[in-house]
Amino acid sequence: MLAIVIPAHNEAAHIGACVAAARRAADHHQLLGEAVRVIVVLDSCTDDTGDIARALGADVTRIDARNVGMARACGADRALALGARWLAFTDADTTVAEDWLVRQLDCRADAVCGVIGVHDWSPHIGAVREHFGRTYTDADGHRHIHGANLGVSANAYLRAGGFPPLESSEDVALVEALLATGARIEWSASPRVVTSARTDFRARKGFGATLLDVSSSYMPISTDAADSADTVAIAA
Repeated sequence: MLAIVIPAHNEAAHIGACVAAARRAADHHQLLGEAVRVIVVLDSCTDDTGDIARALGADVTRIDARNVGMARACGADRALALGARWLAFTDADTTVAEDWLVRQLDCRADAVCGVIGVHDWSPHIGAVREHFGRTYTDADGHRHIHGANLGVSANAYLRAGGFPPLESSEDVALVEALLATGARIEWSASPRVVTSARTDFRARKGFGATLLDVSSSYMPISTDAADSADTVAIAA
C-alpha cells in the first residue's frame, strides 16, 4: 500500500483541487492497482477543509498543534498503521501530477526530493518570478527540499526517526536525518507538483516566506509596511 499525506490548516480554498489531484495520482494505471490512501491531517482547522476532503474520498484525521512537523508525523503514523510501504508528502495548496507517485517509485530510492512549479505569480512583482527562474534548479541533481514534493519508504522513514515537531523546516530536518542514516536519496525533477506563491503562507520559513523575502529585497518598503509584513509572517 502507498500513502499520500497532506497537512492542512484552514485550507478550504485549496484542499479540493489538492485532494482531487492526489486521487488521480493514486489511480494511475502504472501503479497496477496497488492501494493508495490519501490522508489529510487537519491541524487546528476551523473551516470546511475536512468536509471537502472527506467528500473527495480522503482519510481525514485531526490534531490541534498548529505545527506542520507534528501534522506530517501524524499523517505518517496513520499511514504506517495502515501498512503503507511508501509515504508521499505534499501540501494543501499544491496539486500533484497524475504520474507523481509513479515517478517517485521509478527512482527506486529510499527517498525522493522533487522540485516545484508555481501556478500563479500574481501575488508578487515580476522580479520575484524572474529571480525564481534564474536561481531555481529545475533539473535532476538539484538540492531543493520541499515538503510539497517528498517521498520516502516506510523503512527509511522509521530509521530516520520521522518528522521532528518543528513549525517549519521539518522537511529539511527529515532529509538530514535520512542522510545521516545512509539512506539513498534521489534528487529528481521527474515527480512534478505545482504550488501556490501566496502571501498568506502557513510555514514561517517555507516557500511562501522565501518569496516574500525576495520580493522585499527588490521593493524597499516603509517602516509601516515592514511592520505589516512582519505581522503576516508571524501569523502564517
